[in-house]
Amino acid sequence: MSQLIAPHGGRLVNLQIVPAAERVALKREAAHMPAWDLTPRQMCDLEMLLSGAFSPLEGFMTRADYSGVCREMRLASGVLWPMPVTLDVPREFADKLGGAKQIALRDPEGVALAVLDLEDQWAADLEQEAREVFGTTDKLHAGASHLLTRTHPIYLGGRIRGLEAPRHYDFRHLRLTPRDLREHFEKLGWQRIVAFQTRNPMHRAHLELTFRAAQIAEANLLIHPSVGMTKPGDIDHYTRVRCYEKLIAHYPEQTSMLSLLPLAMRMGGPREALWHAIIRKNHGCTHFIVGRDHAGPGKDSAGKPFYGPYDAQELVHKYRDELGITMVPFQEMVYVAERAQYVPANEVQPGETQLNISGTELRRRLHEGLEIPEWFTYPEVIEELRRTHPPRHKQGFTVFFTGLSGSGKSTLANALLVRLLEMGTRPVTLLDGDVVRKHLSSELGFSKDHRNLNILRIGFVASEITKNGGVAICAPIAPYALARDEVRQMIEEHGLFVEIHVSTPIAVCETRDRKGLYALARAGKLKEFTGVSDPYEVPEHAELRIDTSDINPDEAVQRIVLKLEALGLIRPRG
Repeated sequence: MSQLIAPHGGRLVNLQIVPAAERVALKREAAHMPAWDLTPRQMCDLEMLLSGAFSPLEGFMTRADYSGVCREMRLASGVLWPMPVTLDVPREFADKLGGAKQIALRDPEGVALAVLDLEDQWAADLEQEAREVFGTTDKLHAGASHLLTRTHPIYLGGRIRGLEAPRHYDFRHLRLTPRDLREHFEKLGWQRIVAFQTRNPMHRAHLELTFRAAQIAEANLLIHPSVGMTKPGDIDHYTRVRCYEKLIAHYPEQTSMLSLLPLAMRMGGPREALWHAIIRKNHGCTHFIVGRDHAGPGKDSAGKPFYGPYDAQELVHKYRDELGITMVPFQEMVYVAERAQYVPANEVQPGETQLNISGTELRRRLHEGLEIPEWFTYPEVIEELRRTHPPRHKQGFTVFFTGLSGSGKSTLANALLVRLLEMGTRPVTLLDGDVVRKHLSSELGFSKDHRNLNILRIGFVASEITKNGGVAICAPIAPYALARDEVRQMIEEHGLFVEIHVSTPIAVCETRDRKGLYALARAGKLKEFTGVSDPYEVPEHAELRIDTSDINPDEAVQRIVLKLEALGLIRPRG
């Protein structure tokens, strides 16, 4: 088993931290360089680069490498590599670099983790990248959506010099670098290792699949889950790792092990499968399991899967001679009631009863507190899932009112606050627009940027309330769709986001204007006033719309309560 050669003859990079003798001087220099605070995805990518998991890459891609990877899955050197690894920054940051040749790359706490030796800078065509890499610009594709809505327009490329690895305080005993794993395999005498990639909790079907794969490959098993960024809505990695630790006890002793991979997934289907195989080769694995719809992002806007169920297996097979790691293909595993065991779907006989629980169905059962059968998973795994994913009526959530000034948002928010406090099932916090302006955003004006920043601050506070099992009621104007969407994404990492568009017509809003703000705006004395001199972007996908011009507050709040009941967030009395 080679420890020196990466796929296609590329050099295998070990930990890219500069020697201790140079580190102090380089840290001192970094303090005076232009500095970029890494995004969560960039933090994952930097860690993978520093550890050598992305061998043969030694830094963020230059334009030549990026172009080759997007078009034909090859670096400029000709080495097979299917996924762009780029450092994106805002245009304003790039413009300020001037002739800078080095950039300090910092973590969220401001600690310099690496220095980028800047070799290249260019404006990326993000739509073209989405089409070439993901085969779509449909924003229901998680990778394409991140690329098109959250990626900065300027890419910086160059070699990195590591100052220190990102710090993790969780599951340290499971965070093994590629070199750590290769050395561990050698110590154990493992010559053949089959790796299993996952971003979800594992259940009995996964155990049966991986156990069979190890038997077929005559290899030991590495459970190697991604614990960097995965797909929005996925179960958090803390819960997943506890589930993995419970499950691995069910494998035969000394045949399997668990290690965590800080990979930010792109959900790129076939290309991602190829990428995952290369990464596992770098970790010293000889075999890699590729299952049905590997790293699939789900269905597109037309309801069709983005990729075929076995496209990933076909692509990995196509490049088998270059990869240096053997694919173990597998079909979906299903439970056959008559046999009381799991079998590959293609081995089910006519007349046999197949049982399966999809990820969507599992989440529904967790949300509604329903039974999860033991043939599907182990009791100790169910217990871990229920601890952090209680029934929906016990989870935190956010109700986000949006509408014009005078539409009735604050009235409805206050009335809903009282109704929920009366029920007494959870702590409830009201984040009214005017109150937040006074206590959280007093220094902000009313430009578009400042309005968006104010909404994002509200969203952050609401997400913390939601994460901790409370109810956040927000009532800002929130005129811009992009900021509202960002808040939705923040909230939905932790609970449900219920957007209520208070759609009262502007003519009615003006009649309620006790402060005379609309009159001042129409007279040109109040600039950037929503609905008059500044636009209000109507929500396209609000969970509820209420026009308060033809309904009183009690009736409106009752409609909201019924919606919350329908979503399972509160239970009807009795």
